[in-house]
Amino acid sequence: MSFSIWEIVIVLAIVILLFGTKKLRNVGSDLGTALKGFKKAMNEDEPKKDADFDAVENKSDESVDSAVQTKEKIKE
Repeated sequence: MSFSIWEIVIVLAIVILLFGTKKLRNVGSDLGTALKGFKKAMNEDEPKKDADFDAVENKSDESVDSAVQTKEKIKE
């Protein structure tokens, strides 16, 4: 099912007549603000994820070192 350009234009004209340009402009502005906030939150979360990953990686390295030391003690 495909929409032609004329069908889309008619639907847009009806929406503009029903809601008015001012209300549509406000909705667009609110949507843009929400998207900016979402992107900002996602970008702020990235360094935290990297720090968490590094902490887990360092902890696993310490566990491996501890296991190697234990193994060496057992061999002695």
